[in-house]
Amino acid sequence: MSALLTTRTLPLSELPAWQALLTHCQEVRRFHLRQLFADDPQRGKRFAIDACGIYLDYSKNRITAETVQLLIQLAEACGLRERQEAMFSGQKINVTERRAVLHTALRAPIGERILVDGIDVVPEVHKVLGKMADFTDKIHRGAWRGHSGRPIRNIINIGIGGSDLGPVMAYEALRHYSQRDMIFRFISNVDGTDFVEATRDLNPEETLFIICSKTFRTLETLTNAHTAREWVLRKLGDEQAVARHFVAVSTNTEGVAEFGIDTNEMFGMWDWDGGRYSMDSAVGLSTMLAIGAENFHAMLSGFHDMDQHVRTAPFDQNLPVLMGLLAVWYINFFEAQTVAVLPYEQYLKRFPAYLQQLTMESNGKHVTLDGTKVDYQTGPIYWGEPGTNGQHSFYQLIHQGTKLVPCDFIGFCRALNPLGRHHDLLMANLFAQTEALAFGKTEEEVRAEGTPDWLVPHRTCEGNRPTNTLLAERLTPRTLGSLVALYEHSVFTQGVIWNIDSFDQWGVELGKALAEKTTPELETSQAPNLQHDSSTNALIERYRRFRKRKR
Repeated sequence: MSALLTTRTLPLSELPAWQALLTHCQEVRRFHLRQLFADDPQRGKRFAIDACGIYLDYSKNRITAETVQLLIQLAEACGLRERQEAMFSGQKINVTERRAVLHTALRAPIGERILVDGIDVVPEVHKVLGKMADFTDKIHRGAWRGHSGRPIRNIINIGIGGSDLGPVMAYEALRHYSQRDMIFRFISNVDGTDFVEATRDLNPEETLFIICSKTFRTLETLTNAHTAREWVLRKLGDEQAVARHFVAVSTNTEGVAEFGIDTNEMFGMWDWDGGRYSMDSAVGLSTMLAIGAENFHAMLSGFHDMDQHVRTAPFDQNLPVLMGLLAVWYINFFEAQTVAVLPYEQYLKRFPAYLQQLTMESNGKHVTLDGTKVDYQTGPIYWGEPGTNGQHSFYQLIHQGTKLVPCDFIGFCRALNPLGRHHDLLMANLFAQTEALAFGKTEEEVRAEGTPDWLVPHRTCEGNRPTNTLLAERLTPRTLGSLVALYEHSVFTQGVIWNIDSFDQWGVELGKALAEKTTPELETSQAPNLQHDSSTNALIERYRRFRKRKR
């Protein structure tokens, strides 16, 4: 195991850079954003970066130029640049699973060399991309037909976690570019309602299922896959139909063949690509089918643009690094517990849900790379909704609540669906919200409006609430790729500072193992000697009593 990845001279909280930030934070806490902007009329331009088609305004953060320099010193003390290179070069930085972490290879251009155990993985990535493009062309041309000869009009992706959240988010985000004569749906929940509602109005003869499971053993995915198989066969009757209505994204050739899927229609994956980082792999087959190969490759180019930026830009001009460091600043020095992501773009309605897995499954860790328990906070809670809906829901707490909630606002200068003055109103709200959060409304301003004294405290907004604003020209496939990669690398930056493994998920594995043990106890009509705690035993017994009742 590489010493670079597992050891530091001192624990994080004892690093001089960390101690300097602790002292500096006490000084910055005294400043209000009103004062910082008044003292520096050019602050809005000085604290901004423009790269990869994304403009980041981070001036409305509770920082000074010294804060940025101290955060960069912390990144340097934690070996961020070395850790970045270790990832890009294929070192096994996922230490608990002894795997390389190479989602960046999924968008590397032909000709780039990335070695894993001495093997260049880029040609194999492009082989799979080519196979995806060929399959997409067959579906779009009607050359691939269902068992009864009908063209495929419905695509249903079955997966869970990264095999669902990425494809769902990408489809919704890029729906403007999608095939409007086709229906795309996604099934993930083992709750039967998910399957029933997704298929209720569809014809099995015109439906293709994509089964996304690296191992082809994921309980929820395989349960839904077998239900889909039964649904198709009830209509078509012939076992041979399975090969015309199912394809797989997996590494388990034997399991795929046993299911009845033609292994020639199996799209490969790699153990160096974790599920939450896989939307630009074959897991994105549904995305390519929706938007076409050309747009899919444009999305990959956006990913690659951000990969190159994070790898080469100085830290003080590096979008993902600065966003990651600002997250550390608030989580560890201001005791913030959450980050709100607020896209002012309806097509990005699933983006916060996608980021929940990306961020919290990656950095929800309680020990360092060498197994030492951390003595500082890691992994903030990410959440959010599209604007302007959220303004009439939870923004009240962000403006006047007792919790500090750093926010990322995401907007676009040009609408994909221009409609009267809608987009101007949308963006006016975005800009107004960041201004209101920063500067608030003082008691004096409230009184000057003629507000009665008793009402003044209720209408006062203290402001000083930090925000980032991410602004792009328009939501395109390329922009989406850059935006996702921006958050991927921000998460990595945070993980490096906290000295944790951002690429395993053992807590998820524990829940899966317990569910496998419990399922047979729910399904049996007998009463085995339950070996759980008293609460779980009682819950299981109650469930079984109700399950036996006739409807």
